[in-house]
Amino acid sequence: MKNDEFQACLQAEVENFKQSIATDEGDWIIKGFIDIFERVYTITVDTKVVSKVLEILLYPQLEAFASKYDLTLELPRFQNHYPDATFICKDGTKFALDIKSTIRKTSTTVNMMTLGAFTGYFRNRDGSQASEKNITYPYSDYSGHFVLGVIYSQNKDASDERKSFSITELGNISSVIYGFDFFVQPKFRIATGSPGSGNTKNIGSCTNIQQLKSGSGPFHALGEDVFDDYWMYYLTEDMAKKEDASRPYNNLSSYLEYKNRFMDRIDLSPAAMAKLAEDEEQSNE
Repeated sequence: MKNDEFQACLQAEVENFKQSIATDEGDWIIKGFIDIFERVYTITVDTKVVSKVLEILLYPQLEAFASKYDLTLELPRFQNHYPDATFICKDGTKFALDIKSTIRKTSTTVNMMTLGAFTGYFRNRDGSQASEKNITYPYSDYSGHFVLGVIYSQNKDASDERKSFSITELGNISSVIYGFDFFVQPKFRIATGSPGSGNTKNIGSCTNIQQLKSGSGPFHALGEDVFDDYWMYYLTEDMAKKEDASRPYNNLSSYLEYKNRFMDRIDLSPAAMAKLAEDEEQSNE
């Protein structure tokens, strides 16, 4: 299975995922947590809690997808390890899938998602001790890195953590989120040139819904190689200070300017490239 085939197959399947997490009216099927006395405690709107419960709901669907396409689904062995799911083909080809959820802000925008670290395993891609680099397998072992995105709207009036309900009152509990939308895209196609919010060393995502669903972020036209190069050498202000260095670039415009700074001095003609290869070969003798 190739990268584009994996994406197409999973995208076709996620169209049905909504049925496993939402009612016919579009409300989340999760109402809260239940104890042994059958008391129901309403779930919080906290995004970390919501995203984790969404993951739990989606894992059986991903297992069914893996079974349908003769793939092995492997979950991370340690908490907070990348990715959320590893799919392995019979020939050993691996696909990384991260489940990312975000709140719909308007009809066209969402909150920014973080798409994984740009340090650690992202830069040490062939690390043999994967467990020490917060990743299931070395980054370079994966044929493709994908994001299963879940967009939802938030019902802030539905959550009141001071209340509890009996199991018979389940139908009276409002859902804290609703209006789900899914997409599957390669990570680089929905990434931006900015880190996630705060001082995080994570890659930030597009916030335009159409860009997320179509995979038409700024790196789409530039390609995955440019995405990799950009983030492998990106320095935050704190990183630059620690290395006592200046930041070579801080966005895509300054990155391209930085990369092109010396291009007018370089002769890329076939004759020049052949001479360069000859010189390198002699240097290695």
